[in-house]
Amino acid sequence: MTRKMKDSGVEWIGDIPEDWKVKTLKRAFSDRAGGAWGEEAKGDENDRICIRIADFDYSKLKIKTEIEFTKRNYNTDVIRRLELKQGDILVEKSGGGETTPVGRTILYDLPMNALYANFMDRLRVHKNNFPKFIEYVLVAFYQQGITKQYIKQTTGIQNLDLTSMLADEQIVLPQQQKQKAIADYLDNKCNKIDQTIEKEKQVIEKLKEYKQSVITEAVTKGLNPDVKMKDSGVEWIGEIPEHWKVMKVKHLCNLNGRIGWQGLTSAEYKEEGPYLITGTDFKNGLIDWNTCVHITEERYDEAKQIQIKNGDLLITKDGTIGKVAIVSTLDGKASLNGGILLIRPIKTNTYITRFMYYILLSRAFWMWFESTKTGNSTIIHLYQEKFKEFSYTLPLIEEQQEIADYLDKKCSAIDKLISNKEKVIDKLTEYKKSLIYECVTGKREVQ
Repeated sequence: MTRKMKDSGVEWIGDIPEDWKVKTLKRAFSDRAGGAWGEEAKGDENDRICIRIADFDYSKLKIKTEIEFTKRNYNTDVIRRLELKQGDILVEKSGGGETTPVGRTILYDLPMNALYANFMDRLRVHKNNFPKFIEYVLVAFYQQGITKQYIKQTTGIQNLDLTSMLADEQIVLPQQQKQKAIADYLDNKCNKIDQTIEKEKQVIEKLKEYKQSVITEAVTKGLNPDVKMKDSGVEWIGEIPEHWKVMKVKHLCNLNGRIGWQGLTSAEYKEEGPYLITGTDFKNGLIDWNTCVHITEERYDEAKQIQIKNGDLLITKDGTIGKVAIVSTLDGKASLNGGILLIRPIKTNTYITRFMYYILLSRAFWMWFESTKTGNSTIIHLYQEKFKEFSYTLPLIEEQQEIADYLDKKCSAIDKLISNKEKVIDKLTEYKKSLIYECVTGKREVQ
């Protein structure tokens, strides 16, 4: 039997079942309160767990449990006002980023006394509504881009105008029993989708590990399984073919990076002119020129040692360390930001750039890099002077070419498998998004 539908009067929601009601979003909640950071834990009865944005598990829409929670100290009045109850919804009000805008939500379902930090708000669901259904509605708001309309950004931090969103937006609500049925249905379906996505991610990680093993084997052992071997004398390399050499970067390569910024700021970026390559422009071993910003000719001329040309090898030394790219299809001028090193041969015909590219993707490079870390510092950096001391294998040019050609073909096949798995994940993610939307707007009937 076909259900009777009616116009909700809300553009992004469209038609809804005839017995569903349209209400202002704020009416779905009985209370709202902003969080507090409190003071350092004192070891007394006023110490409480403080939930932070970092504790959100967005894929499961709840708080992570396999973590060590932060403890803070609060006065009695704050504890009374802000202590969380199961079924409360926490909204990220400040933070976010370009790919994950502020405004994500999770449902609090832990049986412990906890408060929450000042970068979020707590929404207490009205007793006539089922909390998990309301959480799924807010997920749909975020996924459909409604939440994004209420983001204000005057500095580097995004802030959600939650007050306006609650007052201006509409929500469609079935009876509470139906809300529970929909939430239970979505829990079941989304859990199965998430499990499938997780399995696909695990396959991708295994493929990446296999790819690195193939690269490491080729650049440290060669392609001939019958060749006579010798000890390289380097822990992270092990045995190598008898006729190979072990060299240090400083013996064959010139390393150059931007020395400071000479006052360069993002306000100077242009719509055209020489490219400025950053670490975010590295894509699958190449530079994505479409994502590069531009600088003036004057800025380009300031740093001649990092004026880039096709065939150059680049590696990131800050941020995401060790991303590697070979410059190709450059149709103009280009320079580097401060987080990238340029690697060029001191003399021609000493090594093939693609062979060096694979050296830097190998497990040998990463074992060396791990050995350079000192102390417990959380600041990770590929230091230019240390990098000069990195020891690596050096076959004859002809063998380098053979290995590079072999790895091009082998890695391309593995990358294709990874890409196919990523497409499966994208489709599953999109299906999950559509499923949530269809259920919370009544498009999909749930018994």
